[in-house]
Amino acid sequence: MAQKILIMGAAGRDFHNFNVLYRDNADYEVVAFTATQIPDIEGRVYPAVLAGKLYPEGIPIYAEEELPELIKRFGVDQVVLAYSDLPYDYVMSKAALVNACGASFTMLGAQQTMLKSTKPIVSVCAVRTGVGKSQTTRKVCDTLKAQGLRVVAVRHPMPYGDLAKQAVQRFATYQDLDLHKTTIEEREEYEPHIDRGIIVYAGVDYEAILREAEKEADVIIWDGGNNDTPFYKPDLYITLVDPHRPGDELAYYPSEVNVLLADVVIINKIDSASPEGIATVRDNVMRVNPKAMIIEAASPVTVEDPEVIRGKRVLVIEDGPTLTHGGMAFGAGVVAARKLGVEFIDPRPYAVESIAKTFAKYNHLAEVLPAMGYGEKQIRDLEETIKRVPCDAVLVATPIDLRRVLELDKPSTRSRYELQEIGQPTLEDALKLLKL
Repeated sequence: MAQKILIMGAAGRDFHNFNVLYRDNADYEVVAFTATQIPDIEGRVYPAVLAGKLYPEGIPIYAEEELPELIKRFGVDQVVLAYSDLPYDYVMSKAALVNACGASFTMLGAQQTMLKSTKPIVSVCAVRTGVGKSQTTRKVCDTLKAQGLRVVAVRHPMPYGDLAKQAVQRFATYQDLDLHKTTIEEREEYEPHIDRGIIVYAGVDYEAILREAEKEADVIIWDGGNNDTPFYKPDLYITLVDPHRPGDELAYYPSEVNVLLADVVIINKIDSASPEGIATVRDNVMRVNPKAMIIEAASPVTVEDPEVIRGKRVLVIEDGPTLTHGGMAFGAGVVAARKLGVEFIDPRPYAVESIAKTFAKYNHLAEVLPAMGYGEKQIRDLEETIKRVPCDAVLVATPIDLRRVLELDKPSTRSRYELQEIGQPTLEDALKLLKL
């Protein structure tokens, strides 16, 4: 009899694991997905056109809170954990719950779901959300492009809309972003690449995505999400660690996997972290992966027009995932604003509907507004919240210019940040390991 499988996910890694290992495999019956972290995923169906011939009606997606009841209802044999940025105690608590309900608890090996490419792959991964993957990916792309190579970025999935229509997505222009009705979270990852003339692929079916990307690339960059492992087998494996959160590199899943597999480890934010934090992450990396090349880097922050916010009452808007499941209380915008002597305005009393729910769930936030925008309703809630905050100006510290998708009724400026290597070795040295 087929093993009955339930996949715990967050609309990304879970679908990939299914596509690679379970689709069209009669030894298994995937009875359901569960969803967490991302709003409004549960209640939907993984569509039949993606699920394959064994699932003519698709596969239902439920809220993770229903897990014990689902194990009982479907007679689940095995629960597969397929999402990331999780502390070890959370993972084992879920394992205990699943075992107590009578099912086995499984975490698939990283290499089990890595697809092999015909082109060289550079993966950029991390130990936590908000470490600096995006600026590192941009730096890698710029360095390779300067060598005359055709570079294509493949982004970790963020399929929050019509899954069937999002199977394979290609982004080369801003019009492509509008065509695919991308969310704020998606635009934050895609726009900086488009600004540099880098084509970006994303979607749901990463085998099909890879084969399309190979047609127009000399090198493919895996642009990771959260602290997940890459979907493609890398020829150069880069992992970022965060001295602002020392110890997380060995205490989060799958952070330690990324450290153990890394060819190159980047200790980022050394310009703003404590010497003790830097020493801790360096020691931890060297202890578990002594062969890795270690690069030290900073993420210096610049403000486009400092006078817009200098000494004023300011609302700071930061990257949503970094502040929420990334666990950070602030980001680059707060760092920049502090240097300009601003008075931070607490947005919590003015938050509406879904934004208020976000603050209730992530109660470590106070002086910043997370740029939540997983759907049209949440984007409008974000816009209304900003309008209600009694401030003199707004500092947009997200990877994209939010003013492209929101109407701000107050003076505003942006902060930006790019990766800057400190000393030797550098990313250019690391990329020589590819022997292109």
